[in-house]
Amino acid sequence: MTAPTTARLEELVGDYELDPAHSRLGFTARHAMVTRVRGQFREFEGRGHLDVDPAKTWAEVRINSASIDTANDQRDEHLRGPDFLDSEHYPEIVFKSRQVERPAEDVFRVTGDLTIRSTTRPITMGLHLTGAATDPFGNQRVGFEGCTTVNRKDWGLRWNLALEAGGLLVSECVNLEVDISAIKVS
Repeated sequence: MTAPTTARLEELVGDYELDPAHSRLGFTARHAMVTRVRGQFREFEGRGHLDVDPAKTWAEVRINSASIDTANDQRDEHLRGPDFLDSEHYPEIVFKSRQVERPAEDVFRVTGDLTIRSTTRPITMGLHLTGAATDPFGNQRVGFEGCTTVNRKDWGLRWNLALEAGGLLVSECVNLEVDISAIKVS
């Protein structure tokens, strides 16, 4: 495998598919106002196009909402249920980019529509191009990482409990985190 490099963008232009085995779509939310709970989705797929012209760059990601995993079965079942994701009725979370900007050589600002429980709201996430490499099987890979903060209530995820000492059991603000490995397909 060649060493990761921040290759020139011209060399990376093309169509890509996410590699779920080497990517993470995760989140953190504050619990009981004292700690953060971390989670991720185990099943997702995505594709996109990378171009020197940011206006020609795009991405689309589809997530199986029932694949949520916070390493706690009871909490995961609650998150899959009607108080949160309602995976039975809304099996998919979808992100589709609408605009990509490139404020720096290895930084992208991606704005798009995030749909959860049939509610679509815009989000913007900064992505850092972490590198490019050819893997031992001859696949050209690129890596990106990024995060953004959203208010879950904007998607109708309103369940909560008041704490006796004040505050809420689950924070309204949730950090969305991505660490992506994508394989060039053309």
